[in-house]
Amino acid sequence: MSDAVATESDLDIRATYLSAEELKLAASLLFQAYHDDPVFLDIFNSKKEGYEQRLRASIREELTSFWQAKQPMVGLYLGDSMVGVACLNSPDDSVASERFWHWRLKMLLSAGYFSTKQMIEKEQKVIAAVPLEKFHMLSFIAIHPLHQQHGFGQYLMAAVNTVLEEHENSQGVAVYATSGKFRRFFEEANYQFVKDVTVGQVSGALMVCYRNK
Repeated sequence: MSDAVATESDLDIRATYLSAEELKLAASLLFQAYHDDPVFLDIFNSKKEGYEQRLRASIREELTSFWQAKQPMVGLYLGDSMVGVACLNSPDDSVASERFWHWRLKMLLSAGYFSTKQMIEKEQKVIAAVPLEKFHMLSFIAIHPLHQQHGFGQYLMAAVNTVLEEHENSQGVAVYATSGKFRRFFEEANYQFVKDVTVGQVSGALMVCYRNK
Protein backbone atom coordinates (compact mmCIF):
# COMPACT_ATOMS: atom_id res chain seq x y z
CA MET A 1 0.00 0.00 0.00
CA SER A 2 1.47 3.29 -1.04
CA ASP A 3 0.96 6.17 1.33
CA ALA A 4 -2.66 7.25 1.10
CA VAL A 5 -2.93 10.96 1.78
CA ALA A 6 -6.27 12.62 2.47
CA THR A 7 -6.62 16.32 3.09
CA GLU A 8 -9.66 17.84 4.77
CA SER A 9 -9.57 21.56 5.50
CA ASP A 10 -6.10 22.08 6.95
CA LEU A 11 -5.68 18.47 8.09
CA ASP A 12 -2.94 16.34 6.56
CA ILE A 13 -4.08 12.74 7.06
CA ARG A 14 -2.19 9.76 5.69
CA ALA A 15 -2.12 6.01 6.19
CA THR A 16 1.00 3.96 5.62
CA TYR A 17 2.52 0.62 6.55
CA LEU A 18 4.51 0.83 9.78
CA SER A 19 8.28 0.68 9.85
CA ALA A 20 10.30 -1.08 12.56
CA GLU A 21 11.06 2.30 14.15
CA GLU A 22 7.35 2.99 14.62
CA LEU A 23 6.51 -0.21 16.53
CA LYS A 24 7.16 1.26 19.99
CA LEU A 25 4.85 4.18 19.27
CA ALA A 26 2.19 1.80 17.97
CA ALA A 27 2.56 -0.39 21.07
CA SER A 28 2.04 2.62 23.33
CA LEU A 29 -1.11 3.63 21.45
CA LEU A 30 -2.50 0.09 21.57
CA PHE A 31 -1.78 -0.19 25.29
CA GLN A 32 -3.91 2.89 25.95
CA ALA A 33 -6.70 1.60 23.72
CA TYR A 34 -6.84 -1.94 25.12
CA HIS A 35 -6.10 -1.19 28.77
CA ASP A 36 -9.77 -1.61 29.72
CA ASP A 37 -10.76 -4.13 27.05
CA PRO A 38 -12.91 -6.89 28.65
CA VAL A 39 -10.99 -9.73 26.96
CA PHE A 40 -7.58 -8.52 28.10
CA LEU A 41 -8.85 -7.67 31.58
CA ASP A 42 -9.96 -11.31 31.82
CA ILE A 43 -6.99 -13.01 30.13
CA PHE A 44 -4.32 -11.06 32.00
CA ASN A 45 -6.20 -11.03 35.31
CA SER A 46 -6.55 -7.32 35.98
CA LYS A 47 -7.29 -8.02 39.66
CA LYS A 48 -3.81 -9.46 40.12
CA GLU A 49 -0.77 -7.24 40.57
CA GLY A 50 1.24 -6.70 37.41
CA TYR A 51 -1.67 -6.49 34.96
CA GLU A 52 -0.26 -3.53 33.06
CA GLN A 53 3.14 -5.19 32.77
CA ARG A 54 1.57 -8.35 31.36
CA LEU A 55 -0.56 -6.37 28.91
CA ARG A 56 2.41 -4.31 27.71
CA ALA A 57 4.47 -7.45 27.24
CA SER A 58 1.70 -9.12 25.26
CA ILE A 59 1.23 -6.16 22.91
CA ARG A 60 4.98 -5.81 22.43
CA GLU A 61 5.41 -9.49 21.53
CA GLU A 62 2.33 -9.42 19.30
CA LEU A 63 3.71 -6.52 17.28
CA THR A 64 7.12 -8.21 17.08
CA SER A 65 5.51 -11.37 15.72
CA PHE A 66 3.51 -9.33 13.20
CA TRP A 67 6.68 -7.61 12.02
CA GLN A 68 8.71 -10.81 11.77
CA ALA A 69 5.92 -12.55 9.86
CA LYS A 70 5.59 -9.51 7.55
CA GLN A 71 1.94 -9.00 8.40
CA PRO A 72 0.15 -5.75 7.47
CA MET A 73 0.38 -3.09 10.18
CA VAL A 74 -1.07 0.28 9.23
CA GLY A 75 -0.43 3.59 10.94
CA LEU A 76 -2.74 6.59 10.56
CA TYR A 77 -1.02 9.96 10.83
CA LEU A 78 -2.25 13.48 11.38
CA GLY A 79 0.73 15.47 10.20
CA ASP A 80 3.69 13.86 11.98
CA SER A 81 1.62 12.40 14.84
CA MET A 82 0.39 8.81 14.87
CA VAL A 83 -3.32 8.92 15.72
CA GLY A 84 -4.33 5.37 14.81
CA VAL A 85 -3.05 1.88 14.12
CA ALA A 86 -4.49 -1.36 12.73
CA CYS A 87 -2.83 -4.80 12.65
CA LEU A 88 -4.07 -7.66 10.50
CA ASN A 89 -3.24 -11.32 9.95
CA SER A 90 -3.26 -12.08 6.24
CA PRO A 91 -4.91 -15.21 4.73
CA ASP A 92 -1.59 -16.92 4.01
CA ASP A 93 -0.29 -16.43 7.54
CA SER A 94 0.51 -19.60 9.44
CA VAL A 95 1.01 -17.44 12.54
CA ALA A 96 -2.73 -16.87 12.75
CA SER A 97 -3.47 -20.40 13.90
CA GLU A 98 -0.30 -21.34 15.77
CA ARG A 99 2.35 -18.92 17.04
CA PHE A 100 5.92 -19.83 16.28
CA TRP A 101 7.96 -21.15 19.18
CA HIS A 102 10.02 -18.06 20.10
CA TRP A 103 6.85 -15.94 20.36
CA ARG A 104 5.42 -18.48 22.80
CA LEU A 105 8.65 -18.59 24.79
CA LYS A 106 8.80 -14.81 25.15
CA MET A 107 5.11 -14.67 26.09
CA LEU A 108 5.61 -17.39 28.72
CA LEU A 109 8.49 -15.49 30.26
CA SER A 110 6.76 -12.09 30.26
CA ALA A 111 3.03 -12.77 30.60
CA GLY A 112 3.04 -16.22 32.21
CA TYR A 113 1.79 -19.66 31.19
CA PHE A 114 -1.90 -19.15 31.92
CA SER A 115 -2.18 -15.83 30.07
CA THR A 116 -0.24 -17.19 27.08
CA LYS A 117 -2.46 -20.26 26.93
CA GLN A 118 -5.59 -18.10 27.07
CA MET A 119 -4.32 -15.79 24.33
CA ILE A 120 -3.75 -18.73 22.01
CA GLU A 121 -7.11 -20.32 22.86
CA LYS A 122 -8.90 -17.00 22.34
CA GLU A 123 -7.32 -16.59 18.92
CA GLN A 124 -8.11 -20.14 17.84
CA LYS A 125 -11.71 -19.96 19.05
CA VAL A 126 -12.47 -16.71 17.24
CA ILE A 127 -10.78 -17.80 14.00
CA ALA A 128 -12.61 -21.13 14.02
CA ALA A 129 -15.96 -19.29 14.06
CA VAL A 130 -15.25 -17.20 10.94
CA PRO A 131 -17.45 -18.45 8.04
CA LEU A 132 -14.70 -17.96 5.44
CA GLU A 133 -11.82 -20.07 4.17
CA LYS A 134 -9.36 -17.29 3.30
CA PHE A 135 -9.63 -14.04 5.22
CA HIS A 136 -7.83 -11.28 7.08
CA MET A 137 -8.20 -11.09 10.85
CA LEU A 138 -8.22 -7.58 12.31
CA SER A 139 -6.34 -8.32 15.53
CA PHE A 140 -5.75 -4.76 16.76
CA ILE A 141 -7.31 -1.43 15.88
CA ALA A 142 -7.12 1.81 17.83
CA ILE A 143 -7.47 5.58 17.58
CA HIS A 144 -5.54 7.70 20.07
CA PRO A 145 -7.84 8.73 22.96
CA LEU A 146 -7.27 12.43 22.24
CA HIS A 147 -8.38 12.00 18.62
CA GLN A 148 -11.48 9.86 19.02
CA GLN A 149 -14.92 11.01 17.88
CA HIS A 150 -13.37 13.10 15.09
CA GLY A 151 -13.81 10.77 12.14
CA PHE A 152 -10.30 9.31 12.12
CA GLY A 153 -11.71 5.81 12.51
CA GLN A 154 -13.24 6.10 9.04
CA TYR A 155 -9.84 6.87 7.54
CA LEU A 156 -8.30 3.91 9.33
CA MET A 157 -11.04 1.56 8.14
CA ALA A 158 -10.51 2.84 4.59
CA ALA A 159 -6.86 1.83 4.95
CA VAL A 160 -7.93 -1.63 6.15
CA ASN A 161 -10.12 -1.93 3.05
CA THR A 162 -7.09 -1.06 0.93
CA VAL A 163 -5.16 -3.93 2.52
CA LEU A 164 -8.04 -6.26 1.64
CA GLU A 165 -8.14 -5.02 -1.94
CA GLU A 166 -4.43 -5.71 -2.33
CA HIS A 167 -4.90 -9.39 -1.43
CA GLU A 168 -7.06 -10.96 -4.12
CA ASN A 169 -7.23 -14.33 -2.35
CA SER A 170 -8.85 -12.83 0.76
CA GLN A 171 -12.63 -13.18 1.04
CA GLY A 172 -12.99 -10.50 3.70
CA VAL A 173 -11.89 -9.10 7.05
CA ALA A 174 -13.06 -10.55 10.38
CA VAL A 175 -13.00 -8.80 13.76
CA TYR A 176 -13.99 -9.66 17.33
CA ALA A 177 -15.87 -6.72 18.88
CA THR A 178 -16.01 -6.87 22.67
CA SER A 179 -18.38 -3.97 23.39
CA GLY A 180 -21.51 -2.38 22.02
CA LYS A 181 -19.71 0.77 20.87
CA PHE A 182 -17.19 -1.29 18.89
CA ARG A 183 -19.98 -3.28 17.29
CA ARG A 184 -21.74 -0.08 16.23
CA PHE A 185 -18.46 1.29 14.86
CA PHE A 186 -17.88 -1.79 12.70
CA GLU A 187 -21.52 -1.89 11.59
CA GLU A 188 -21.06 1.65 10.25
CA ALA A 189 -17.96 0.36 8.40
CA ASN A 190 -20.06 -2.30 6.62
CA TYR A 191 -19.19 -5.22 8.91
CA GLN A 192 -21.94 -7.80 9.36
CA PHE A 193 -22.67 -9.63 12.59
CA VAL A 194 -21.96 -13.36 12.39
CA LYS A 195 -22.39 -14.71 15.92
CA ASP A 196 -21.54 -14.11 19.56
CA VAL A 197 -18.38 -15.87 20.70
CA THR A 198 -17.51 -16.37 24.37
CA VAL A 199 -13.86 -16.22 25.35
CA GLY A 200 -13.24 -16.99 29.02
CA GLN A 201 -15.72 -14.85 30.94
CA VAL A 202 -16.33 -12.43 28.07
CA SER A 203 -18.78 -12.56 25.20
CA GLY A 204 -18.16 -10.55 22.04
CA ALA A 205 -19.52 -10.20 18.52
CA LEU A 206 -17.73 -11.84 15.62
CA MET A 207 -18.19 -9.57 12.60
CA VAL A 208 -17.09 -9.80 8.97
CA CYS A 209 -16.66 -7.32 6.15
CA TYR A 210 -17.12 -9.39 3.01
CA ARG A 211 -15.09 -8.68 -0.09
CA ASN A 212 -17.01 -6.88 -2.81
CA LYS A 213 -17.30 -9.18 -5.81
